[in-house]
Amino acid sequence: MSEFKYIIIPLVCAIISQVIKFIIESFKNSELDLERLLDGAGGMPSSHSALVASLTTVLALNEGITSPVFAVSLIFAFVVIYDAMGVRYETGKQAVIINQLTKKMNFKKQFQQLKEKVGHKPIEVLFGTLLGIGLAIILNGLI
Repeated sequence: MSEFKYIIIPLVCAIISQVIKFIIESFKNSELDLERLLDGAGGMPSSHSALVASLTTVLALNEGITSPVFAVSLIFAFVVIYDAMGVRYETGKQAVIINQLTKKMNFKKQFQQLKEKVGHKPIEVLFGTLLGIGLAIILNGLI
């Protein structure tokens, strides 16, 4: 089983992050939104950040920080986290405005409403990253 830890641990971290996100949003909205369990975009904590941070952590623990595969994973993590906070977050802000405009101009029937939760605030990424690192350290010792 330990030979699959590079796949298992990041996936478990992403699933746990998504469940935490579902619980937080259920309390915040006072209703269960089961679709949120499968929709990983946006919200607290960032599942994307948890996944890449856990993969990078597991590689650091098992392969060392001087290994080429760790370096590739670290660069990959930076790209994913930057995208979650930057490009996708801005896309979500734009979607809010476009949805308001289409509603105001009665274009609702012609245009499907855009998804507004696609990116993350820095705090959501920070907690996702810390969750991924912490869980990876714990799970790496167990597997």
